[in-house]
Amino acid sequence: MNKPLEGVRVVDFGQFIAAPAATQVLADLGAEVIKVEAVDGEACRIIGIYGEAIIRTYNRDKKGIALDLKDPRGLQIARELIASADIVVQNLRPGVMDRLGLGADAVRAAHPEIVYATVSGFGLHGPSKQRPGFDIAAQAESGIMWVTGEADGEPQRVGFPVVDAAAAHVFAQAILGAYIRRLRFGVGDEVEVSLLEVAVHLQGPNWGEYLITGTEPIRSGNGQPAVAPAADIMPTLDGDIVVSAYSPPHFTALCRLIDRTDLLDDPRFSDNQTRVANRAALLAELRPAFGRMTRETALEKLARRGVVAGRISSYGEVRKNPDVEASGLFIDVAGTDGAPYTSLKSPWRLGSMVEQTGLGAPELGQHTAELLTELGYTPQDIVDLDAAAVVRAAH
Repeated sequence: MNKPLEGVRVVDFGQFIAAPAATQVLADLGAEVIKVEAVDGEACRIIGIYGEAIIRTYNRDKKGIALDLKDPRGLQIARELIASADIVVQNLRPGVMDRLGLGADAVRAAHPEIVYATVSGFGLHGPSKQRPGFDIAAQAESGIMWVTGEADGEPQRVGFPVVDAAAAHVFAQAILGAYIRRLRFGVGDEVEVSLLEVAVHLQGPNWGEYLITGTEPIRSGNGQPAVAPAADIMPTLDGDIVVSAYSPPHFTALCRLIDRTDLLDDPRFSDNQTRVANRAALLAELRPAFGRMTRETALEKLARRGVVAGRISSYGEVRKNPDVEASGLFIDVAGTDGAPYTSLKSPWRLGSMVEQTGLGAPELGQHTAELLTELGYTPQDIVDLDAAAVVRAAH
């Protein structure tokens, strides 16, 4: 069966996570994604295993071409690729694409039907539009770090690049919306997403409460500050679980499960407000009961009563989780050296799409010769451009 974006060409000038992860979604939907890199590769290729992990995770099933955009010949190739594209994506340092003549205004003036998409750190309209922006800066300036950590500890970042990952999905969503507009009305569009906006928007419930009350949210560790018990840790015989049972029916079910119906009559825990005020005392009453159960026993009992809970899992445990295994999220892809490696597919499925293992990330310049040939360059042209380091072709 045809994939939704089959026949769509995307030229991807992205680096690191936000842009490449968005175009990975487009590739999984069937688009032909051409990853454009410098002749010495994007920065992820030279920062060790973490960079290699980013390359492998977010560049599956893409074609790779390596160009020197500072050379007029390399710049001309980039223009020719763009002319053949439906969608152009970039997250280079602010101003770089404009100085090269490849910015949104120049490209859309030449090709009004193109969807031109930019993801930046701080947006394209405010005083910080020229600042470089990474995930950690967005976590800091959006309030995420302000509300993350123990109440008496220092602010902490989320333990993975959450803003980059979320921005990628938002970016892909916006690109698809712009492309649907093109299909319906025959015109292109300009898409803008910033890490800062996404990071703020991720905290919708917190912002909703702040906008209503004017009260700043505070760091509160694992417990949710306005409800209890919620996101609270319960140690068991063989590991920790997290439990949320703050609605009256669920709190009642929780107390009955551990044979502590006396807590329902305790004035310290009579409603959500008193439970929040006396959270430490509440946990001291609840935790001993869970300390006598295994994780699986506790989870089974909680699930049977409709109480939300989850095991706190290491990466090794996640990898073996039967629900994760059933999802097919981890896939084996073919590496450039012929050896397969395990990666992550996009976390969705369409009934019309047959599951495929696909190809791994391209090596630097792997498809340079193929793409230049398609653009009309002769084998000798390619050899000469490669020798002059205008392009890099895999040998």
